[in-house]
Amino acid sequence: MPYSIMLDAGHGGRDPGAIYNGRQEKDDTLRLVLAIGDILQNSDVNVEYTRTTDVYESPYQKALEANNAGVDFFLSIHRNSFETDNLVSGVESLVYNLSGIKLQVAEEINQLLKGIGFVNLGVKARPNLVVLRKTKMPAVLVEVGFINSDTDNLLFDENFNEIAQSIASALLDVLETDHIIPVPGYSVQVGSYKNPIYAKRFLKELLDQGFPANLIQSDGYFRVYVGSFNTLDDAASMEQKLKLAGYPTLIINQ
Repeated sequence: MPYSIMLDAGHGGRDPGAIYNGRQEKDDTLRLVLAIGDILQNSDVNVEYTRTTDVYESPYQKALEANNAGVDFFLSIHRNSFETDNLVSGVESLVYNLSGIKLQVAEEINQLLKGIGFVNLGVKARPNLVVLRKTKMPAVLVEVGFINSDTDNLLFDENFNEIAQSIASALLDVLETDHIIPVPGYSVQVGSYKNPIYAKRFLKELLDQGFPANLIQSDGYFRVYVGSFNTLDDAASMEQKLKLAGYPTLIINQ
């Protein structure tokens, strides 16, 4: 089952967000979200959007949309602002609390955007934000530079495609590393569980033995797979190794 992500372009419609010299936050966020979405979809990720046009929805409506869609991750894109123009610059990511996969994604996004030239202002806990508090899945809100910073706006405009690619790559890198996104091709299924505790215990056992195992949830089951192979012969070779180790096997075409 492909991974699913809800992308949220901050503000919209009657709510322009921060404004600087005629530039509106809602426009920057929508353009960037659509670019990120295209990259993720090309990587076989299911992408949902809170908006794809200039419309307004409350933060509560956005969180409810994500919950109703049953997505696995929620990412909200914003531009920051400071009371004095051109005094502060940098990228900042916000999460409900400083733990879990959401923190890993936020830190990776900040690091990659730092490589583009943004100042890394770190990851902050903001449990009062509705889109972080009311969403039932891991959620990150990224402030992609200050809209009232000429430095950040120049970075945003001249490196737009790199910014979109960096944010998408951060999501994909962390989620794949955490054995969440299935990779297309052949794989060997070695276990299927209703109870995630047993599945994770089995996953650890395989990883400890050096098998490239991953865990995927679908249709109410937690399935443990080993490897991702381009050819059936490679998958069959891994299947033999698993059989010799005493594990039941089933080759799956993902």
